[in-house]
Amino acid sequence: MTKIKVGSDFSGVGAFNQALMRLGIEYKEVFACDMDKYARQTFIHNYGEPDYYPENVYDRQIPTEPLDIYMTSPPCQAFSLAGKRKGEDDDRGILFYNSHEFIKVNKPRYFIFENVKGLLSDDNGNTFAKWVQYLGGKSVNGLPTIFPHEESVPYHIYWKVLNAKDYNIPQNRERVFIVGIRDDKDNNFTWPKEDFLTKRLRDVLESDVDEKYFLSDKMIEALVNHSDKHKEKGNGFKFEPKDLNDIGNSVTTKSGQRTTDNFIRCNQGVAVVNVVANLPGKHEQNSRVYGTNGLSPTLTTMQGGGQEPKISTGSRIRKLTPRECFRLMDFPDTFSWPVSDTQAYKQAGNSICVGVLAKIIQKLKL
Repeated sequence: MTKIKVGSDFSGVGAFNQALMRLGIEYKEVFACDMDKYARQTFIHNYGEPDYYPENVYDRQIPTEPLDIYMTSPPCQAFSLAGKRKGEDDDRGILFYNSHEFIKVNKPRYFIFENVKGLLSDDNGNTFAKWVQYLGGKSVNGLPTIFPHEESVPYHIYWKVLNAKDYNIPQNRERVFIVGIRDDKDNNFTWPKEDFLTKRLRDVLESDVDEKYFLSDKMIEALVNHSDKHKEKGNGFKFEPKDLNDIGNSVTTKSGQRTTDNFIRCNQGVAVVNVVANLPGKHEQNSRVYGTNGLSPTLTTMQGGGQEPKISTGSRIRKLTPRECFRLMDFPDTFSWPVSDTQAYKQAGNSICVGVLAKIIQKLKL
């Protein structure tokens, strides 16, 4: 079997690689690129060091031979609803144009962009409209481009917001994906069919968890008191129990600081999904405690230092472990990391749900 040629910018810990491996696709990694030294350590630990592995996309050379798939996921904080929403005023926001230049020069057969849903509303939608103009020189979601932008590349693009929970991954994680198909290739693309959700948080939990992940009684008491105080004020910081079939919220880039983070509780030996209370802090999201039968909130990159998702077993509350976070990102247990818990949490939250990406790649005619 001929190996397909692939390359990725903002490669992280290799969700793209994991997706290709899951599909059994033989590939030649022309390059990977990431400037985070800890992510690089984890990447090399799992896949070996690529022949060409630059740190900065602005230093990364563009190969002359077209790739079969170019994968890029520019840092999302500039467009995140949870962040300051500086959009293209943030240096991270303009990294799109570096990816656009790569496509313009290399002319890959396919490209895939991934970013946060907040990109769609940045600058009243103008930022994403510009992305679409620059990428969809031939058509957008099946509609011909009548007057292409002068900087547009000759691709047929398809974009859609996909949620991990719709592909049997127990995490409510919405991300926008853009798939591009070169004009000389068959541009008939359909998005993967949604799966019935059967998994819950209980399906990702480890059976034997180190004591270091458990919260103290003092912290639990503060969590409950903080919840009661804000419940009286009616400002949203409140106890909201969930039943066995509820799902969690999205795990964000700053887990442990917002109301939608993962905290899990077990009641009399029966797993329940409920928000027990909130930890002290300025943000609601940093303190929710969930039961084991629901969906996870979106994983964040800011784990550690009390910011990790937390779960409760019996009358005790604990954080999610790094392994549980990677399971929520649909990484297999064969994946491992040679870095601290803090860095592992960050890497999980910064990554892409493997199963979602695999289903997209599976729809390409490789």
